[in-house]
This record gives sequence, C-alpha cells and structure tokens, in this order.
Amino acid sequence: MNPRTLLIVVALLAASFPAVAADSRAAFLHLLDRPPVPLAAHASNAAPVEASPDLVRIDFSFASDVHQRVPGLLLKSAGRPGPRPVAISLHGTGGTKESQLALLTQLARDGFVAIAIDGRHHGARSAAGKGAADYQAAILRAFRAATASPDAPREYPFFYDTAWDVMRLIDYLETRDDVDASRIGLIGFSKGGIETYLAAAADPRIAVAIPCIGVQSFHWAFSHEPAWRSRIETIQSAFDAAAQDSNIATPDAAFVRTFYDRVAPGLYSDFDGPAMLPLIAPRPLLVINGETDLRTPLPGLLECTDAARAAYQAAGADDHFVLHIQSQTGHTVTPASLQLARAWFAYWLKP
Repeated sequence: MNPRTLLIVVALLAASFPAVAADSRAAFLHLLDRPPVPLAAHASNAAPVEASPDLVRIDFSFASDVHQRVPGLLLKSAGRPGPRPVAISLHGTGGTKESQLALLTQLARDGFVAIAIDGRHHGARSAAGKGAADYQAAILRAFRAATASPDAPREYPFFYDTAWDVMRLIDYLETRDDVDASRIGLIGFSKGGIETYLAAAADPRIAVAIPCIGVQSFHWAFSHEPAWRSRIETIQSAFDAAAQDSNIATPDAAFVRTFYDRVAPGLYSDFDGPAMLPLIAPRPLLVINGETDLRTPLPGLLECTDAARAAYQAAGADDHFVLHIQSQTGHTVTPASLQLARAWFAYWLKP
C-alpha cells in the first residue's frame, strides 16, 4: 500500500475514527501528497561487515518523488533466513544514516533487518556529506517560497518531507523478500523522533513506534516563554535569516508561529504531538524523553502523552503504550533507554 493509496484508505475508514483524529491524518497525508513516481530502486550485493563478520550490509536507494532519491543502508544477520522483522532508525539534526550504525548493529544481532536512511538535506543528500548547513538552507528556502507564493506547491524540509520518505521506504521494503512488511518498527531521535511519530500517525504499516527525545507540544511552548527557544536553536540560522527577511529585530512567539506556518503548516495545531500521538493507537508505542530536556519540556510532553493514553484506553490497549521518563536527563538517550527500546521491539515484533 503506497502513500497515495493511504489517502483512499483514510477516506474509507474515517467514519471509524473520531472526527478530529481522522481529519488530522487525512490532512497530513494530503499536505504530503505529491505526484507518484516508480521506486526505481537499486541495491548493492550483500557484503560482509568487516568489524562484524556475522552481519552483512546492503546499500540501497529509491525514488521518493520526482526530485529526490533516498539513500539507505541495511544490516542483517548473515546466517538467518528471511523474511525478518524490520527496525528503522532515524537520525537527528546534523546526523547521517552512518551515525546509526552502532544501534543498527545491535538490532541486526537481535534478529532484525536494521535500516537507516539519510534525512532530507543530510548525509549523502547534502553537499558536505555531513552537518546541517543544507538543512538550514532548505528551511529558509521554504520560508521564502511560502512568503512569495503562499498557495504554490513547495518542499517541507522541517520534519514533514522525511516523514514522507519513511512512507516511501516502507513501499520499498514491501518489495524485498528478506523483509516481513507486517512487522516494521520505527525509532528516531530528536528530529528523527518527531518524524517517527508523524510517520507512524500517518502510516498504519508502521507496527511499532519509539519516538525518542522528540515528542512535544509546539502549541504549549508558545504560551510558556522561553520554552519555544530551545527547539528553534536547532535551526537557528534559518530562523534568524527568516526574521531578518521579515524585518523582525527581536523575534517573539508570534513570529515563531508565522515561521512554522510557512515551513511546517499545522505543526502547532492539527499535526502537533497531542493530535498525532493518539493516531498511533492501538499499535505499540514507547515514548522516551528526558526529565530535564529543554527541547521537549515535561508539561508539554505530558499534554501529548495524556492524549495518547486516553486513545489507548479507549481502544482497550493500555499495555501497548508506555512513557519512559529518563530521570535527571536532558536531550539525550541513555544506554539503559536504548536497551529498553530494543526490548520493546523484540517483545512486539518477535525477531
């Protein structure tokens, strides 16, 4: 089932969901929708991993839309036949698919087909091959395009386009004979954590989701100065240039709203954490956040998880949702939390 087909499914099933939930999912899919293109996938032959001879690596790519190809890497056990469950890991701002190799190695040894892709304007999809300069430039370009032509089609590099890429990744995985596409798990960190809950909310083919240090209420942050500032710091150069374009000397929460409206419409309303997390129910969802993480302030996080918990209770699936707060921890994921995440995947996806 490709993302375009999901639009049809959402329309058919809308009556089965609360109106707001169905509207949020359908609206997000509509925002992301773009002309369909063939996957035109390419994959290398499996090659032994030098440092881990029990594993093999496959490099692959596929077309996400008419302008973008997505590069990825896949690790799996050399001796376990398929089809196997999948664990996808999404990096944070400035990261690359290679930055996920340590976790992918663990997941592959756990019995998963372990996969990472480069997010939009990151890694092999950037001029430098690392860092976030191209990502910042793309966000500023999106702001300027929306300012010049509010109704024209444009890119959404701030979270949304990578969520689309994940959905196209699943299209690709459905073509592989070493993959059990009914057992796909998704984990992401920071930026990747946000992309995880957005993609899982939109695409029911994601069977298990683990957003890490990403779940938050953007709307809550506006009314609790200076809560919005830490998230903006991750894209500070793009934000500052947008403020300069707009002749705003001292950006405030009102300008942040304008900025989000142009680069990621709906981010603090229809597609905010409290709206999107409940759409994952009743599929297993583990949320990992730090107690003192300024980018995902605890009160805003709890708005999201309270909404999710209500949805899981309504679905009779209370045990499918867990919130794990890392005590006295900021914007990082501890080794113990990674162990918990691996155990969550193993419990629900049965490698």
